[in-house]
Amino acid sequence: MNLNDLQNISNNFGNTQRMPVLFLGHGSPMNAIEENQFVQGFRKAAQEIPKPNAILCISAHWYTQGTYVTAMDMPRTIHDFGGFPKALFDVQYPAPGSPELAKETVELLAPALVEEDHNWGLDHGAWSVIKHMYPDADIPVIQLSIDYTKPPQYHFDLAQKLNKLREKGILIIGSGNIVHNLRLIDWKNIDTVGAGWDWAIEAREKTNNWLLDGNFQNIIDYQKQGTFLQYAVPTPDHYLPLIYSLGLKDKAENLSLFNDELIGGSLSMTSVRIG
Repeated sequence: MNLNDLQNISNNFGNTQRMPVLFLGHGSPMNAIEENQFVQGFRKAAQEIPKPNAILCISAHWYTQGTYVTAMDMPRTIHDFGGFPKALFDVQYPAPGSPELAKETVELLAPALVEEDHNWGLDHGAWSVIKHMYPDADIPVIQLSIDYTKPPQYHFDLAQKLNKLREKGILIIGSGNIVHNLRLIDWKNIDTVGAGWDWAIEAREKTNNWLLDGNFQNIIDYQKQGTFLQYAVPTPDHYLPLIYSLGLKDKAENLSLFNDELIGGSLSMTSVRIG
């Protein structure tokens, strides 16, 4: 990084009021084009916080070997799903990127190796929720990938290095789902708010209690907690964005829940605000 890069970062992202951190349960891609209580919750969350200078999103849908950060000027809108209506594939979210913020992210996360990426863009874990929060697409957005070779504790510790970005007006969003088992969806109740299998109800209750009590170690060590979480988290991709958000919490900060509902038997929309 040269002196011009450092000057650009300083100019674009000067010190500001400390930004909150969010974890958003993004659910079905259809939430991008539907009107329901969950997208209303995303909008309300945006209205209750300062408008960010930029957004850094950790999405369940960028799951990589190694860690990458998008560094292009204009990230493409990625439609990384199938079997949905054409209207969903027609959605574009033309938010700019931020090569400057990408460079600063790489520096902050050192000595962990993070590489700049110029090919990915914004996947639906990012744009399907951010479009409701900031529909004008006027806020720069970058994504940080999740290294699938690393354990949960690594991701929690790595996230802590991003805390300085919160002082520069950067909104950090983890986007996934705490309970996410697509193999066990109750299709009859896919749109029924409150519908959950017994193990999903237990997983929601236990993780909510740990979140509100600040017992993050149990959340990090989810694989040790019992069968209910093994069903809730059959693969870690949608769960690890929560770990990133929790890694950014200071002890004195408040943590609150919203969109806290189960749907379709095996999905939770539970979302978290920190700060």
